[in-house]
Amino acid sequence: MTERLTRDKETNAPDAIGRAAGEERNLDERNLSVAPDLPAVTGDEGAAAGPQNRGRSPSRIIWLKLRRNRTAMFGLYTLIVLYGAAILAGFLSPYSYSTLTTDAPFHPPMLTTLRLFDEQGRLSRPFVYGITAEDVQLKTYSEDLTRKYPIKFFVRGDEYHILWLIRSDIHLFGVDRPGRIFLFGSDLQGRDIFSRVLYGAQVSLSIGIIGIIISTVIGMLVGGAAGYFGGAIDFLLMRSVEVLLALPSLYFILIMRQMFGQGLSSTQVYLIIVIVLAFIGWATQARVIRGMVLSIKEHEYVIAAHALGYTSFRIIVRHVLPNTLSFVIVTATLSVPFYILGEVALSFLGAGIQEPEASWGNMLIAANTSRYLSDFPWVLTPGFFIFIAVMAWNFLGDGLRDAADPRTLG
Repeated sequence: MTERLTRDKETNAPDAIGRAAGEERNLDERNLSVAPDLPAVTGDEGAAAGPQNRGRSPSRIIWLKLRRNRTAMFGLYTLIVLYGAAILAGFLSPYSYSTLTTDAPFHPPMLTTLRLFDEQGRLSRPFVYGITAEDVQLKTYSEDLTRKYPIKFFVRGDEYHILWLIRSDIHLFGVDRPGRIFLFGSDLQGRDIFSRVLYGAQVSLSIGIIGIIISTVIGMLVGGAAGYFGGAIDFLLMRSVEVLLALPSLYFILIMRQMFGQGLSSTQVYLIIVIVLAFIGWATQARVIRGMVLSIKEHEYVIAAHALGYTSFRIIVRHVLPNTLSFVIVTATLSVPFYILGEVALSFLGAGIQEPEASWGNMLIAANTSRYLSDFPWVLTPGFFIFIAVMAWNFLGDGLRDAADPRTLG
């Protein structure tokens, strides 16, 4: 009897375990059925989560991560405004960069003296009063209340062009002659600083873009060739890079600029500055890209391309260098301020863009004089825009670096 009971228990044990497991599953299902729904992770919030990234391209993931970085987006929007204003400088500025007003040198900014109410205190369209020079030597002025000049929109004035494609003489705003409007004040020759800042942005900001494109292409080709071929080619190219990096950048830039001599046109000087800055800037990228290529060339797809008989140039350009683009884009973005500041330094030292052409660097030459700096502080206005542009590029570059970090893409 005892043995039979024991055999019955052993026989029924698996059934009991199965029933217990089934009851546990039923209990879990009942608990899940009454549990509150969890919020789904969609849109931007799921961009960095591993499962949600399936089906999205790396560029899409980087953009979603970048868009969540408010500092980086602030930098991006700021740059869009700056470059848009530079392209439309002729339309947005009331005067040309070279228009002189000999009877109003160092006129203070009129941005805070724009009038919205007439003499009776009634609201009217914005206007400015006429300018009366009290002391030409001391550069002091007063408002002539007998002359009132309403600010008009879409007025005709100095001729300009947009991207060498559109020519026009219509400006966003202005006043009738002999009235003048100096939103940011005027310089020593009576030229409108607001207009010259916009025209100067065309030079200072475009040099950064063109220079970084040239130096990036050179750096990718040199670094890619050094890392892919190795041996004597790698040795010669990297020693050249190290020599270039060992030279003091600013002094080397000045020496190279002086090699081209003086008496050049503004277009020639512009091209020389771009070439000089690009020649200096490619070395750092070449060295880092070379290290990346050393690792990439051992991947299976590169070995397969080599086995299929592709030329080395095609393998480097089509298969190796594209895999360094995330790094290249980030470093290029962080390097643009170097080119902007390089042009500013050259122009400030008299080796860059020359008068009457406008650039942010040569506009700051007036700040060299202590009297001008203390009595007419608005001559520092270009420095404010230099600061804004450099910080915006740095914000965007830092955001791209974080967004492109492969350790945070999963």
